[in-house]
Amino acid sequence: MAQAESHHSLPAPKFDDDAPHLLIVISPYYKDIADNLLAGAKAAITGSGATYDVAEVPGALEVPIAIRLACNNNKYQGYVALGCIIRGETTHYDTVCNDSSRGLSELGLQGLCIGNGILTVENRDQADVRADYQGQNKGGGAAEAALHLIALNNRFNKPTKGIGFKPASENIIIADKIDGKTTA
Repeated sequence: MAQAESHHSLPAPKFDDDAPHLLIVISPYYKDIADNLLAGAKAAITGSGATYDVAEVPGALEVPIAIRLACNNNKYQGYVALGCIIRGETTHYDTVCNDSSRGLSELGLQGLCIGNGILTVENRDQADVRADYQGQNKGGGAAEAALHLIALNNRFNKPTKGIGFKPASENIIIADKIDGKTTA
């Protein structure tokens, strides 16, 4: 059975005002594992004061594509990618692991707040240990990663409070007509 190394975890962010809305995209290819990952993610999101929707896709390769499609509507502040890839007898495992991870990384580098909870394991025992929401809780960890990125995005991209100069593009020009001519 897989052993967990001890590691430091940041405290989960809390949102009081303007709580974010996340999309959990999950591949239920291994349904029992996916259910455990989803339970952990839901608990982490609601525990932070945020809300979520869930979308299912056939496999791990479709997870980044679904996130990319969903980001077009600006409804979600973050995304949680969940699924499981267990090594088989062919190199398909390497392709699915690499391409799903690369797709999520590219979306993250484009500015999306994504927590990657797609397990890449050698066998079912490893998957069960990592997916268990009362154990390693990788679904909850992925949700918390997305929430941390949302909090950082909010911190780094706070709107200004209207102090200082405005860019010229924000100035309002008031026009008056004097003797048939428009003046500003």
